[in-house]
Amino acid sequence: VDCCGKKYDMWKDAGGLWTATTNPLPVGFHYYFLIADGVSVTDPSSYTFFGCCRVASGIEIPEGEEGDYYRPQQVPHGQVRSCTYYSEMQKEFRRCMVYTPAEYETHPKKRYPVLYLQHGMGEDETGWSTQGKMNHIMDNLIASGQCVPMLVVMDSGDVEAPFRPRPGKDVNEERALYGATFYDVILKDLIPMIDRTFRTKTDREHRAMAGLSMGGFETKLITLRRPEVFNYYGLLSGGTYAPDDIKDKKQVESIFISCGSKENPDGVTKAVNDLKAAGFKATSFVSPDTAHEFLTWRRSLYHMAQLLFK
Repeated sequence: VDCCGKKYDMWKDAGGLWTATTNPLPVGFHYYFLIADGVSVTDPSSYTFFGCCRVASGIEIPEGEEGDYYRPQQVPHGQVRSCTYYSEMQKEFRRCMVYTPAEYETHPKKRYPVLYLQHGMGEDETGWSTQGKMNHIMDNLIASGQCVPMLVVMDSGDVEAPFRPRPGKDVNEERALYGATFYDVILKDLIPMIDRTFRTKTDREHRAMAGLSMGGFETKLITLRRPEVFNYYGLLSGGTYAPDDIKDKKQVESIFISCGSKENPDGVTKAVNDLKAAGFKATSFVSPDTAHEFLTWRRSLYHMAQLLFK
């Protein structure tokens, strides 16, 4: 079994049950695979998740009560809808996932702000609502009054396949092209479809974009290229903004930058301090005792969502 990047030999008992004991694992969500005769496969007895550029098995090492913010509670629950739409940019059908708060059904005349929330490399539009527990986080925050009711839209960032720069090409230029097909899709197909289909507030003041890891890289490129579209930016283990990146302080209401304490906390803290010194409204968050993993991003979403549209 391959769990958290370490391989463990398994043994079979008299009843045919295969067993292995891992090293202690960090709390949170982790992908794992079985290796049979050298071939990596999913566990047929496990739920599957799209991650690591393929369908994978997953295991949740539970937290104590501190993890209740991403667990379902006795509160009104929103919906995560699977929406199929046609992309004129790609000339094909695509799917996005859309979270609507519980009150969306009972307030038929109310319009809502929208957070466009992107997954990381090797994942897809289902990542935030399965591995990330996004809907439970939002339900609990909205019910407690800590968060403004909003829609959350999650689409494929077109980065499900591994990043493989072409031989002889500049790596940075190749990385800029990785997922670039999504840039026109979100601006010319996805946002117009969401505004047509759902009761949204359609001005930039009520639109945010954030992403984890590679989704943060996509967020940074899109928000800087099209400052008239989004008013709130969020990079979750997805790099940083510098004051010189942003032409006008009025182009963004607030910026949220986060990472795990085992990633680049000094870089995140410095970036936010630099933004604040330059007059921007910016917030940093460092997730304690976590690395580049979903517990970092669950915690990040929990803190970021409370700052949006206020």
